[in-house]
Parts: sequence; structure tokens; C-alpha cells
Amino acid sequence: MALPKILSVIGTRPEAIKMLPVVRSLEARGGVEHRVAVTGQHQMAADILEAFGIRRRYDLEIMTPGQSLHEVGRRCLDGLGGVLAEFSPDVAIVQGDTATVFFAGVSAFFERIRLAHVEAGLRSHEKWAPFPEEMLRRMTDAISDFCFAPTAEAAANLAREGIGEERVFVTGNTVVDALQAMRARPAPVQNRQLAEIVERAGRGTRLALLTAHRRESFGPPMEAVFGAVADLARRHADVAVLYPVHPNPLVREPAWRILGDCPRVHLTEPLAYGDLVRALGCADLVLTDSGGIQEEACAFGVHTLVLREVTERPEGLRAGAATLVGTDPDRIAAEADRRLAEDSPRSGLANPYGDGRAGERIADVLLADLLGLPRATTDWAGP
Repeated sequence: MALPKILSVIGTRPEAIKMLPVVRSLEARGGVEHRVAVTGQHQMAADILEAFGIRRRYDLEIMTPGQSLHEVGRRCLDGLGGVLAEFSPDVAIVQGDTATVFFAGVSAFFERIRLAHVEAGLRSHEKWAPFPEEMLRRMTDAISDFCFAPTAEAAANLAREGIGEERVFVTGNTVVDALQAMRARPAPVQNRQLAEIVERAGRGTRLALLTAHRRESFGPPMEAVFGAVADLARRHADVAVLYPVHPNPLVREPAWRILGDCPRVHLTEPLAYGDLVRALGCADLVLTDSGGIQEEACAFGVHTLVLREVTERPEGLRAGAATLVGTDPDRIAAEADRRLAEDSPRSGLANPYGDGRAGERIADVLLADLLGLPRATTDWAGP
């Protein structure tokens, strides 16, 4: 008798990080034929899988310089249509809110293949922020058969939208699993600038980690953020700012123009995931417009200034682990100064995003359904 089939679809590096615990749990449990398809929306996604020995069966290599969302969508649909026709899985799994996630979901829907959405139910309740992620995840949830909500609040969002409770499972966020797996594999720091900052940390240097790349901040808002960071570095002689610059030219040009010659601001290429985890572990403050880093910083107990007006991750705000500051330089400066004046940067708060067993719970739900087995795990109840 043929084994049930599962296809995991991954497009970007954050997806690879957050899908890793699901893939590992499925392959450890067995009982199904599982394959991984990488669309190549980010060229760095495959590196994460290779670091943990995960074999990708399909690589669509859709990435081209300056591609539009229309082009990403077309290439995803063309490539994944062929993969789904050839493999014919019982379930396709996607994670998050990227173009790969949505168009993989549409491809599965067209083929009448059931869809599992990891990190379902996140909402900013603003159509255009973050763009295009807010609407991509809403539409993906609408066509999903398994909605793996990371928190009770995400599950409540799904209920308000009429998604039946039989489709919703609260699992915690797989990013916590991934962080624990990476911390269990200590390795030397690869990035030279980070290594120098880590070495100086023992002699009184503090680290502020910056990440900024959101489409809705391109132009004057992002330039305002960079100006605020330059002022921050000038005011605090004991603070080193590390900024792994996003490869998008609309980010790189203003970053180098405004911050390139600023003392104590270190611009570098994107960090390997192990280095990013090390940076978060050493940071005294995080400034970010990234969704995932809001969760990752919270896992380390380091306060995050969220460079956005809204966030789909309100749990960190309520826990006191994050503060919305938008792109206004005065708000950024005031909150950064306040946080850096504290005696200890670590919050010691319980992590509202998970307990490190999300991948196990997701695999358990899918295998129970496909193999007719009773569930071995229960939903995550929160901290």
C-alpha cells in the first residue's frame, strides 16, 4: 500500500528556518513520503536546509534581479504546477506570508490538494501594512485545510473570520524550535565585524542590532530610520550598531549613503543564521521592521523597537518585550535612550511565542490525519 505524500514548499530564508522543525519532525516520525520543494525566492533558503542535512527534491530557481510580485507569482505557479502534477501529494505545507506561500497555496487549491499553513492567523488588520504580507497570509488562511496558529490570539483571529475550529490548531511558533536547535550547535562566528563586536562586548561595548527592509518604508521613512540610527551611534559612545544590509538596492543605497561613514555603525552583508542567533544573544537592543526578529529577540529576552506603525505580533508588545516606534526619528531616539539607560537589557519574561515543540505538534496533527492515528500531543496553552 502506498504511503501518504506530503510536500513542503519553501521560498525564503525565514521560511526555511521556520519550516526546519516541521521537516525534521516529519522525517523523524516516518510513515509518509515527504519531499521538499524550494522555489528560490531567496537564494539563501537552501543554505539553512543544507546546514541541517535536509535534502530538497525540487529547486525551481525562480529568483531574478529586480523581479516584481507578478513575476514571482507567475514563476511559482508555473514551477509548482509541474511539481504537484508529478508528485501528487495528499497535503502541501507552507509557512508564513510570502509570495511563495500564497502562490503555492493557490497551486494546491487548483489541484484540489489539501493545504497546511504554518503560522496561520497573524493579523495587523491593516490591508497595506505590512505589504504585501498582510493580505497574502489572509488569503492563504482562507484556502487552508490545516491552520497551525502559533498563539491563542492568532487562533482567535481565524475564528473571527469564520474559519472553523476543526481546521485550527495552536502549536506555538516554530521559530522557537529553530532557535533551540541552532543554539545546540555552537559554532565560531563567521562574520568578522560581529566577531569584533562580540570580543569588545567583554570590555564595555554594547550592541544594537538593526534590520530594516520593509517595502512600505522605502524612501523617506527608511531614510528617517537610518538618520535616527546615526544619531543614536553619535550619542552613545559605548554602543556599536550592527546592520546586516538587505540586498534590495532600494535599501542598500540609502543605508550606505546615510550610515556608511558613521562612527560605530557597522554595515555588513546578511548574516548566516548562526551568526544572527549569536548577535541576538549578545544584543542590548534590537531595532527591526522584521516580523520574525520580533519573535526571535523575544526568545532571548532582549527588547525590540519595532520600526513599524502596526504589528501582526502583538503578544510581544503586551509582554513588554517590544515597543512600536514607527519610523519617526524622535520616537526612535527617545525609546532607544530609555532602553539603553536600563541596568539590564534582558527582560526575563516568559516567551509568549512558543515552547520549542511546535514542529512536533504540527507533524503529529498531519500524521494523525493521514495515518488515522490518535494525536500524541495537545495544543500549546501559552506561557
